[in-house]
Amino acid sequence: MFEQTFVDGTIKTHKTWTVVLSFAGQIGVIIVFILIPLIYTDTLPRAQLTSFLVAPPPPPPPPPPPPPAAPKVVKIIPRQFDAGRLMAPKSIPKEIANIKEEELPPPTSGVVGGVPGGVPGGGPGGLMGGILGAGISAAPPPPPVKEAPKSATPQRIRVGGNVQQANLIRKVQPVYPPLAKQARIQGTVRFTAIIGKDGTIQNLQLVTGHPLLVEAARQAVSQWQYKPTLLNGEPVEVVTQIDVNFTLSQ
Repeated sequence: MFEQTFVDGTIKTHKTWTVVLSFAGQIGVIIVFILIPLIYTDTLPRAQLTSFLVAPPPPPPPPPPPPPAAPKVVKIIPRQFDAGRLMAPKSIPKEIANIKEEELPPPTSGVVGGVPGGVPGGGPGGLMGGILGAGISAAPPPPPVKEAPKSATPQRIRVGGNVQQANLIRKVQPVYPPLAKQARIQGTVRFTAIIGKDGTIQNLQLVTGHPLLVEAARQAVSQWQYKPTLLNGEPVEVVTQIDVNFTLSQ
């Protein structure tokens, strides 16, 4: 029975060109199925394409903020009196208030046991200007005595060198510089100085003098001591001139 179903292996029933033709036909069918969706796009579902191509709708806007609370209006009641004075209103009031002032008590003056109401020409206290003293008037008080202003004592005065020389209580002689003595240089070195309230030399300034003699004169004069100068009983500073003489015979 099986011998009729099998074909002898030596007999070939397929040829090469039939295989190639079958393979080409299958490829053509696959290409047709691929190109049909690309050509006929209208047949595709629009809802699905729209969902892919259109952006999603934006989220809803946030709710508006609540309105701000209305500010509280504080009603200022205008003051009618300020430091005992009646103030004029800035606007016409709707209601007019009646202001009633209290009556002042009657003035009371005089002394205990005096005449009620006083007498003409009388004065407070009932002592002066009464009936007995109606013709006597009070004498005005004497004017205050003005003291003469004291003259301000100056803090610094200028005194000549010869006058101030008498108040010199300590004088240091300058050392003659050997170089100036060898060069036979002599002369006068002049300074302006301020003598303090305690009599010491302050602010010594050179006016003129040979350079070889200046330093020796400055060292000597800075050690001088004067008697304090008094003006109106108070010590004052003195601006004066100081001369230092250098001679070869000393």
